[in-house]
Amino acid sequence: MTVNRITSSLFISLLAALLTLSAGTALAKGKKVSGKAKDFTLSSNTGKNIRLSDLKGKVVMINFWASWCGPCRQEFPLLDDMYKRYQPAGFELLGVNIEPKKKDADKLLKQIPVTFPILYDTEQKVSEMYDVSAMPTTILIDKNGKMRYLAKGYKPGYEKDYKEQVKALLKE
Repeated sequence: MTVNRITSSLFISLLAALLTLSAGTALAKGKKVSGKAKDFTLSSNTGKNIRLSDLKGKVVMINFWASWCGPCRQEFPLLDDMYKRYQPAGFELLGVNIEPKKKDADKLLKQIPVTFPILYDTEQKVSEMYDVSAMPTTILIDKNGKMRYLAKGYKPGYEKDYKEQVKALLKE
């Protein structure tokens, strides 16, 4: 490989990384979105299938994640704290792992245990339905099953915005 090709390849990689970061930052605080949440059923870490439409009447957060995602690992304990606090008020959090092998998710869950349900999207059908293009991707759904907020990426402090959005949706 010539120096020009290496430099060009490095430039393209850096540009792609910057675009990914800027997209995550722009949507991180929860870009308002609309439309009915697409229904799905996935198996969970408890062995039960969970269907999104069965949660109508609750505020639902769907958090798409992967074990190799550093920001996902960082936000997991924070999301679990939020789940424990707001779950009694009608909040549900679904952690949707997008990896082909459940064992990758399960390995991380041994290191960072959470109390919210973990769903396995091993064929990436649900992540495709929701056009997931960044890790993590978080979607908030209101009690009527409508998408209200979308966040791509995670940086420390985003959980404060999530809490504000969840509290507002619970009051509706």
